[in-house]
Amino acid sequence: MARTLWDSSVGKKTVMAVSGLVMLTYLVLHMIGNLKIFFGPGEFDHYSHWLRTLLEPFMHHGWTLWLIRIVMIVAVVAHALSAYQLSRRDIKARPSKYVHARPRASYATRTMRWGGIILGLFVVWHILDITTGTVHPGFQPGHPYNNVVDTFSTWYGNVIYIVAMLALGLHVRHGFWSAAQTLGVGSRTLDRALKSTANVLALLLTVGFIAVPVGVMTGVVS
Repeated sequence: MARTLWDSSVGKKTVMAVSGLVMLTYLVLHMIGNLKIFFGPGEFDHYSHWLRTLLEPFMHHGWTLWLIRIVMIVAVVAHALSAYQLSRRDIKARPSKYVHARPRASYATRTMRWGGIILGLFVVWHILDITTGTVHPGFQPGHPYNNVVDTFSTWYGNVIYIVAMLALGLHVRHGFWSAAQTLGVGSRTLDRALKSTANVLALLLTVGFIAVPVGVMTGVVS
């Protein structure tokens, strides 16, 4: 049954929608946590430490955070794999060019695939930069506030992050509405509300995430 569902286009779109909403929930919470940096190093570092002590003593130190990471990895892989397979299926279904010009899609729709690739590459870089410090020369284990400030004190750190967050905004704007349609939430009466919600979410996430590097660049966070 699960195999049959996965093999169908409807099943793949459902996987994309559900995994997308899981990631969206994480992003909202992650953004709120990131904004704690404006309250100073003590507040931000304490928040980082708290993430590793979630559900203690029921869960061992750090286990809850790793469980969240595993769920996110599964969601990202499922989302990317279903998107790729749907794209390949779509190409095979229309191997020749359209005789008549297709209706012009919105900018967000036309950049969904490239946006997904940009975000995928960004996630890898972000982990190597902030989590492991592999590509971060000034990385200090156990000092998340200093690591964030140091990253956004470089021009390339700001460029990579801001470009990725702009791509994220476009992705969320189109993806949220598409997920609602796939899951059967959309209707004529709800369509405008869903699109407005998608626009608001995209704007809040984009502004919320970009606020951190802007805060460092302007000296508000130092």
